[in-house]
Amino acid sequence: MAEVTEYKVQQIIDNGHFVQMTVEENVPTEPLSQKQLIMDSVAKKLDPEMREQVTPLLEAILQGQPTIKIKSYQHTSITIAMPKNRYERMGRPQVGDTLQINISKSS
Repeated sequence: MAEVTEYKVQQIIDNGHFVQMTVEENVPTEPLSQKQLIMDSVAKKLDPEMREQVTPLLEAILQGQPTIKIKSYQHTSITIAMPKNRYERMGRPQVGDTLQINISKSS
């Protein structure tokens, strides 16, 4: 059975004869706030009464900290090298374009 995955073109290197394309899995994710991760982690460790007392203090402490967004998913990255004429037959995809790659296992 074949699996079709979308990849977004991140980089193209064209040396005249060959084209090297780096693509990254196109998976939409929402960045997570480091503040929210801390709040959630502390909330899991405390009983409801203690959480009620600690949460306002923790929110006040974290309010002064910069918001750092972190990725919640590690993307797969692939580098493909091909002859330039094949790249041109593909329609000359550019950085930011999305490609669908059919991955199938042959026996």
